[in-house]
Amino acid sequence: MCPRAESPFGLISFSVQPPGENYGHPRICFFHVLFKGAALPFYILSALFVNSFVIIFVVTVLLAALDFWVVKNVSGRILVGLRWWNEIDEDGESVWKFECLDQESMARINKKDSWLFWWTLYLTAVLWIFFAIFSLVRLEADYLLVVGVCLTLSIANIVGFTKCRKDAKKQLQAFATQTLATRFQSTIQSAFSVV
Repeated sequence: MCPRAESPFGLISFSVQPPGENYGHPRICFFHVLFKGAALPFYILSALFVNSFVIIFVVTVLLAALDFWVVKNVSGRILVGLRWWNEIDEDGESVWKFECLDQESMARINKKDSWLFWWTLYLTAVLWIFFAIFSLVRLEADYLLVVGVCLTLSIANIVGFTKCRKDAKKQLQAFATQTLATRFQSTIQSAFSVV
């Protein structure tokens, strides 16, 4: 569920920004892109300069894990106002938890920040899929393992933030419906109390 009080998290859509608008959080955007981009170039260039598969595996997965953590815990909260996590309940079932900003705070989120967040989130996964196909074609199972771990981390963030965004939209629609119903009811009551 999406709490409405003091939670510093929220919902943003994929909208295109006017050309002159600046990023609302340029440092967060920079680190978001830096951590997203760190694992990919290292993976590509390490095959040329590093002879040890273990080093390539460890460093690439470490960079992808740092990206996962930064996206999930920092840039997701600040750039799009969404937060998600997964818990295991007493019955051993997986339960998704979501938080988002209230309606007022959602309106203040920078659309350019949001656009950057969503596009880099999906683009990174597409690039890892490309590398997975490339590893399959070359029959390199060890490199497919590296790509598989990185792709899993990327997809986990995509699934988490997409579910969170859908939950937030549902909560926003319920809030709007409730507000309209309350206004309609008070208007009707006011009209009958005058008569």
